[in-house]
Amino acid sequence: MGLIFNDVAGELPLVQRVWSATCDATIGFSSAVKASSMICFARSGGGVTVHVKGPETAGTLMTCPDGWEFFGVELRLGAYLPLFSPSSLTDFKDALLPTLAGDRILLDNRVWEMPTAQNVDVFVDRLVRAGLLVFDPLVDDIRHGERPRDMSERIAQLRFRRAVGISHRKVVSIEQARHAAQLLAAGRSIAHVVAACGYYDQAQLGRAMRAATAHTPGELRDGVEFLAL
Repeated sequence: MGLIFNDVAGELPLVQRVWSATCDATIGFSSAVKASSMICFARSGGGVTVHVKGPETAGTLMTCPDGWEFFGVELRLGAYLPLFSPSSLTDFKDALLPTLAGDRILLDNRVWEMPTAQNVDVFVDRLVRAGLLVFDPLVDDIRHGERPRDMSERIAQLRFRRAVGISHRKVVSIEQARHAAQLLAAGRSIAHVVAACGYYDQAQLGRAMRAATAHTPGELRDGVEFLAL
């Protein structure tokens, strides 16, 4: 009972995963840090809100109200909507898209059909074809320690931040923390996670988990509710 979450791998090049969630009872949970941008849809009663979300750099305690439904797509790192700079969306500074009667969305002065959880990937594909959702391949290069020889480090990092919204160093920290939280939730020992994820000691892991998930390593091992989208 509470938060029921479904998560599937994305089938489009710019989609990391498609997800949906329903709340059949009011429940509290923590939302873990994430580096990717998302397009989310929230439905309550007869109303729908459409959110474009940026990275989240701190774990946040949240409440899922009874009767609400959510679905959306987590975008591949480096995919973004140029109309909404990811850096301006960071940490819940969502862009809310105007909605119209008849389950329609207004975006870029065009009217779009409101997607469902079953066809939201089609909506994303249409955004790509319209040039409203793009991907900067330099993000992948930087993540693998590469950049064009004729591009300075400063320019490369500016490009990375423009496409992602946060620095490459911050992305590495977020990915490290998410991996650690997932290992703890799977029951791995704190000592194992310290070694596996490259933390200096248990104290550093504890600080990282509280910042990334709003929970201690012990709470994560005990099965506390947290959402690692």
